[in-house]
Amino acid sequence: MAEVAHTLPTSNPAHAALADLEARLSEFRAAAHGPRVVVLLPCYNEEAAIGGTVAAFKAALPDADIYVYDNNSTDRTIAMATAAGAIVRREPFQGKGNVVRRMFADIDADVYVMADGDMTYDPTAAPALVSRLVDGQLDMVVGSRVETAQAAYRRGHRFGNRLFNVITTRLFDSHFTDIFSGYRVFSRRFVKSFPASSAGFEIESELTVHALDLKLRTAEVPLPYGKRPENSVSKLNTYRDGIRILWMLIGMYRMVQPLRFYGVIASGLALASVVLGIPVLQTWFETGLVPRFPTAIMAAAIAQLSVLLLVCGLIVDSVSDARREMKRMRYLDLAAPAQAYGMHR
Repeated sequence: MAEVAHTLPTSNPAHAALADLEARLSEFRAAAHGPRVVVLLPCYNEEAAIGGTVAAFKAALPDADIYVYDNNSTDRTIAMATAAGAIVRREPFQGKGNVVRRMFADIDADVYVMADGDMTYDPTAAPALVSRLVDGQLDMVVGSRVETAQAAYRRGHRFGNRLFNVITTRLFDSHFTDIFSGYRVFSRRFVKSFPASSAGFEIESELTVHALDLKLRTAEVPLPYGKRPENSVSKLNTYRDGIRILWMLIGMYRMVQPLRFYGVIASGLALASVVLGIPVLQTWFETGLVPRFPTAIMAAAIAQLSVLLLVCGLIVDSVSDARREMKRMRYLDLAAPAQAYGMHR
């Protein structure tokens, strides 16, 4: 039908009628089949849990494709995932951020459900999360973790989670209560407009900041968070990954709010210059002499550095605006969830 329509002149009434009919049929097919949902499970040495995780998601979302991305596992993760019916792919670059970047680049779908392969998240909640995304025209739904077992978090992780949530709230005006949750549902336009740069566990922070930076519509749904099965060990290093996450947040704040970032440093340097320079100026006004040349030179140099940082902030702020506009234009290139699925209500 589409081929016949293309052979007719654009001014022909039959062409317009055929094009309209094709559009209606496309909407009907989309509404009949619904959105294409995929489940993405990044994995590294999850032999003990991946089989059960895949089976649980297959039961919860029977029409979804389950992808397991193995990140150089040394155990039987691949064999267990394959036996459970997952589509297994490999990512050679180590780190969860590298895996997520590869998954988002490789897979084309309407709705993306991302979770960990350690069976700590509740797969039965996936249909509700998908419905919340589609019905609410959202771009990301986060399953915020509600601890159901004392051993669900390792020592220091509770404090770290609270600390980084507070930092994110202060820096980015975040409304999220669990920025580190790995259980998330995304729209296609979120995934395809997300320029992932993280390599490790800081990827969840980057996903959160992306949504905040573009002011995307999001939601949080409290979900139970359980402990890992026997013989399953967390790959998160409390101190090393905590430092990397903090560094990532600072770097993203510099990119998202450069004028504030450089402005704060410039203001501090300007204050230091004034504190050093006032005594020198007082002596000069009183005696006409500058006996403390090193202090005067230092105050002047710090003042110049302050001005340079402020100028850098203005320049980087313009670059950041352009980068944000590019991400927004890519985001607008893709249809909203309900529009993409032909599910207007």
